[in-house]
Amino acid sequence: MAADDVLKEIQEKVSRAVPGNLDVTTVEFEGAIVVIYTKDPEKFAEKPDLIRHLAKTLQKRIQIRPHESVLMEPEEAQKHIEKTVPADAGISNVYWAPDIGEVTIEVAKPGLAIGPQGATLNEIRKKIGWAPRVIRTPPIPSKTVQEVRAYIRQSAEQRKQFLRMVGRRLHRGVSEGPHWVRVTGLGAFREVGRSCALLSTQDSKVLVDCGVKFSNDPETPYINLPEVQPFESLDAVVLTHAHLDHSGLVPLLFKYGYKGPIYCTPPTRDLSALLQVDYIKVAAANAAKIPYDSEHVRDFIRNSITLNYGDTTDIAPDVRLTFHNAGHILGSSTCHFHIGDGLYNIAFSGDIKYEKTWLFNPAVNKFPRIETMVMEATYGGSQDFQPSRRSASGEFEKIWKKTHDRGGHMIVPVFAVGRSQEVMIVLEELMRNKQIPEADVWLDGMIWEATAIHTAYPEYLNNQLRASIFHKGENPLLSPIFKRVDSYDTRQKLLDDPDPKIVLATSGMMTGGPVMEYFKAWAPDKRNSLVFVGFNAEGTGGKKLQRGMREFPIQEKGDTRTISVNLELHTIDGFSGHSDRRQLMNYINNMSPRPDRVIIGHGEESKCVDLASSMRKKFGIDARPIYNIETVRLA
Repeated sequence: MAADDVLKEIQEKVSRAVPGNLDVTTVEFEGAIVVIYTKDPEKFAEKPDLIRHLAKTLQKRIQIRPHESVLMEPEEAQKHIEKTVPADAGISNVYWAPDIGEVTIEVAKPGLAIGPQGATLNEIRKKIGWAPRVIRTPPIPSKTVQEVRAYIRQSAEQRKQFLRMVGRRLHRGVSEGPHWVRVTGLGAFREVGRSCALLSTQDSKVLVDCGVKFSNDPETPYINLPEVQPFESLDAVVLTHAHLDHSGLVPLLFKYGYKGPIYCTPPTRDLSALLQVDYIKVAAANAAKIPYDSEHVRDFIRNSITLNYGDTTDIAPDVRLTFHNAGHILGSSTCHFHIGDGLYNIAFSGDIKYEKTWLFNPAVNKFPRIETMVMEATYGGSQDFQPSRRSASGEFEKIWKKTHDRGGHMIVPVFAVGRSQEVMIVLEELMRNKQIPEADVWLDGMIWEATAIHTAYPEYLNNQLRASIFHKGENPLLSPIFKRVDSYDTRQKLLDDPDPKIVLATSGMMTGGPVMEYFKAWAPDKRNSLVFVGFNAEGTGGKKLQRGMREFPIQEKGDTRTISVNLELHTIDGFSGHSDRRQLMNYINNMSPRPDRVIIGHGEESKCVDLASSMRKKFGIDARPIYNIETVRLA
């Protein structure tokens, strides 16, 4: 049945089910949702049984939205909101979305704005017609979050048309005849970087991640293969998380013709946009090839359809998607796909941390049903065992005490997203408990903005941190010990200041970025320390230093000069956002239900082979490390 026929049938069912005294103006697909526009939103709100009946009858998610004719003018409506919401709630912003008849009220204390059993919101809805939504005001204003939300509001009409297009594609129906499921490795199989895979059926094509591999010449996934082309034939792109080796080339798809949806969590959308824009800036600054323009990042933002953990949605005629916490970085997800009418279930782990960390709950490995897991092997080698978080904190304590006592500075090269915030939490706790000498902790690069995005999504943090933020009003990321390096002048003052200090700076692998300014100035002085807390890939400055390089070449204005490296070098492994060998094995061992097959990727070849071999021997399952451009038929 064609999409228009399906919609017509749904409209007829709605017409029959809705009483004549309720004015329904339009019934439309918007993505996977059936949206009913009405001039009587309050009457619908009084009939929850009717909405449940419609959802059950249509087997679809239903949203009731007010017709534009019943919406109060925003200027007048805002006055009513400000009058109704208690002053103590602390309204900071009010955002209007005319395309969906929704008003977002940003407040310091959401509970006060919502009222007992939602009484305040109900009063607002009745008076102004708009559907009110309350969000918490981020304690650190994020330019990225503000700009992303503003652009989505500005693109309201375009976005409505886009969602209707997606809805029609979703409802185009499935073919008769043999049904099958395949996975093709397009990047990050037997390697780390350029993560990308194609999940395909007889009716659908879904791209999972589209990242870049940073080397002398950045490498792209094999997205030029005939099964991927043209990009317009893809039903969806699904992002596991925001790191550039997973999200960095998504805007490139729009550059070359993709017009479809990007499915991800809200933090992944915002962090991806932050990192993608920075990728453009860094490429331009280094006179490197710029892969795409900022307009393509805007395309990515406009076409993003966000889901929270546990939400399920149709993304193709025969594919449903559910996100689960992956424990790696803010908003990172394991993506579970239910294919066909019970035909097959497959999950892509993305990057996972199967352990509670200072920021996140451990990765989820309980699913309703699963036959195949595609999982990472970054630390899958037989000797890849990481120390505990407690041990990592203890290492930091020892290193800083010694560095401080000899009057030195500590440089911590970090990735802006994830490791930075974990190191911040450890340092805050150590200083608050007087376990280490107090000092200013300076944040250089994108760390401040990435931290601001973390404060905008506290619901994605672990249970203990959420409770501290929501119930005690305590957030370690807001400690006054953290200072922002917000200008060239500020950085120069720090470099000249003799007082011992800690600097967290990007880039984490010492391949450029602000960390190099501190390294150039402080590397020759043996009183200082350099502490690695993350993975260093082959060929990077960080890996060379870890292997003992003590004469470090620096490029400056086209010339090369050599720096003597006399500072102390340390590596603290316990901060990794990836699972080690033991955790990867336990992830599968404790999985419920346990999959029949595990496809291994995102690791050096030896680690992928080793991990797959161990899983076959211990669990008796089909575990294999596939190659890039290899296709595996699953059903």
